[in-house]
Order: sequence, then structure tokens, then C-alpha cells
Amino acid sequence: MSRTNFQELLDAGVHFGHLARKWNPKMAPYIFDQKNGIHVIDLHKTIGKIDEAAEEMKQLAKSGRKILFVATKKQAKDIVKEKATAVNMPSITERWAGGMLTNFPTIRKAIKKMSTIDKMKEDGTFDKLAKRERLQVDRQRAKLEKNLGSIRDMSRLPSALFVIDVQKEANAVKEANRLNIPVFAMVDTCCDPTPIDYVIPANDDATKSIECVLNVLCAAIQEGLEERKLEKDKEAAAEESSEEAKPARKLRARKGAAAEEPAQKAA
Repeated sequence: MSRTNFQELLDAGVHFGHLARKWNPKMAPYIFDQKNGIHVIDLHKTIGKIDEAAEEMKQLAKSGRKILFVATKKQAKDIVKEKATAVNMPSITERWAGGMLTNFPTIRKAIKKMSTIDKMKEDGTFDKLAKRERLQVDRQRAKLEKNLGSIRDMSRLPSALFVIDVQKEANAVKEANRLNIPVFAMVDTCCDPTPIDYVIPANDDATKSIECVLNVLCAAIQEGLEERKLEKDKEAAAEESSEEAKPARKLRARKGAAAEEPAQKAA
């Protein structure tokens, strides 16, 4: 059963591609028609690609792995941040810092700096600084929060990237490719789908289109998280019952040994 339907995608304008004269020929397999100089995306193919990406994302979430959402364009950033946060996934919505993946230890140091400033405020060290120094530290903290706050809990490289607008986020895609990190992406008709592992042919310029696709993918991630929780709860319950059964097993073993002793003596 499909996770989305044709009418939902149509109503959200997911089928609107770019100007035909700006197209990328590599997107030809996903183009249905051309109308008023604008390419129309084949939504039947989009549905298949969304389902494929959603299933893969669900499995990643179920195995406890992280998917980094990347979208810095105006139409996408707010909705991406909201949806990623709701499913406990990291996101970059302000600016892609060069080396975010390929130089991850340096990024972790910057995040650590943020935690150090927070500790200074908690233990009173911050209050002992001169007024000018406090202002500088506050500005530094605000800048770090804006650019890296949404990935502060990401202690290791993500297992996958989800990208909106592969042209704008070309650096993120390049870094992921270099490290063999799978890339999921909404790909418009003007983009090159070659570097993308899971291509979702779709309008990446309209907020409604972006939200429609995100709703399906994040629902799949949520399913994966819930299944993971259920499995962990089952394991915990099994361990608990196993621990409770230990004294009974020991008692049975002792009774068995006690019954064997008289039999051995009689023999």
C-alpha cells in the first residue's frame, strides 16, 4: 500500500517542475509533459520514489541511526526544522559550514565550545567577566546556536542526509558522497540527480510541496522510532522475567540435587 496518493501530491503542486529551457536532461525519465514552458513531473513515479525513500528512512530510524535534514532556502528552512525536531532528527537550516561532515571533529569542537559557555553561565564564571567580554561571549554563543544548535546532540556522523534543493546544497551532497553517506533528496527538473542515492522528483520551491513530501517521510521515521521502542520494551520485559525466574530455577536445581543424594546413597 502506498504511503501517499496522487491527489494529495497534485493539490500540493508537487508536479510543477522548472522552466523547460532550464531543465537537466538527466531528469527526463521523471518528466511527464511540458505545459506553458514549464515541465510537469510524473507523479506516479514520484509516489514510487517517496515510498522507497520512506521505507528506507523507517529502517534507519528503527535501527537507531540519525538522518541529517539539510535545507537552507527560505521556503524550506522553517518547515524542515519543525518536522526534523518532531522526529528527533538533526537539521541544518541556516548555513552549511564547509567540512560539516568531512571535518566533523572540528564541528564537534565548536559545539563543545557552546557547552563550555553554558557551564560558565551556570557556575558563575560568566558573571566575573568584564562587560565587554560578556557581550563577546554572548554573541559567539548566539552565532554557534544559530548555525549548530540543531546538531548539538549529533555525537557522530549521520547515517544519511535528506536534502531539499540539491543545487543550493551542492557542498553538503559532495561531502556526503565523499564519505559514502547515502543522500535522499527532493530533486527538481533543473537538477542533476546523479549524486543522489534516493531521488524524489518533486517541486522543491513551494512550501506546500515540501511539506507534503516531508509529512510522509517523517511519518515513516516516526513509525521506525515507535517500532524500535516496542522492541526495546519487549527486550527489557524479557530480561526482567528472566531475572525473576532465576531464584525459582536455582530452587528447582537445589531440590533436584537433594533428591539425587539419597538415591546415590541407596545405590
